[in-house]
Amino acid sequence: MKFTEIKRHLSKFRVGIAGAGGLGSNCAAALARSGVGTLVIADFDIIEEINLNRQFYFCDQVGMLKTDALKENISKIDRNINIIAHPVELTRENIPLIFSGCDVMVEAFDIAVMKEMLIETVQLSLPGIPLVVGSGMAGWGNSEAIKCRKIDEFLWVCGDESTEVSEDIPPMAPRVGIVSHMQANVVVEILMKKLKISF
Repeated sequence: MKFTEIKRHLSKFRVGIAGAGGLGSNCAAALARSGVGTLVIADFDIIEEINLNRQFYFCDQVGMLKTDALKENISKIDRNINIIAHPVELTRENIPLIFSGCDVMVEAFDIAVMKEMLIETVQLSLPGIPLVVGSGMAGWGNSEAIKCRKIDEFLWVCGDESTEVSEDIPPMAPRVGIVSHMQANVVVEILMKKLKISF
């Protein structure tokens, strides 16, 4: 299948991304380059200089809302992509509203409690929507440990599922990039198998 045909197919879909840090920003860029038509991105945080070691932002964007900066950066990849940005903190209450209508969801949080909350909320309030989560990407090396595991019909986990971020094992661009692109790859795989009928 030619890329033009792939892009035409993917342009019909809407992907939700919960978090616009290392995983979320890089996954969003990969999905934009792949041709996904609409990205719904939610994050309340602003860009700090320390984020630039692994996130898809630039020096002149420090201090900006991540959602605003990511929308700006993705428009430079493809101005036709529809970016719906929500500069809010995600909760059990607003997740179903923000991500309603998404064909696939991506979890891209740093904090384990937030990851668990999102998984539970999507499974309970948005049943049937595939969810691709990231777990275990801190540090460097050990690339062979990073994998994608399908948990059930609607849940995938990308990462080594064990390496937690700490002061001595910080998140760095190579492993974060591998996991975020693995998430994007799973999303594309899911969407390429979906039919989208327009009326």
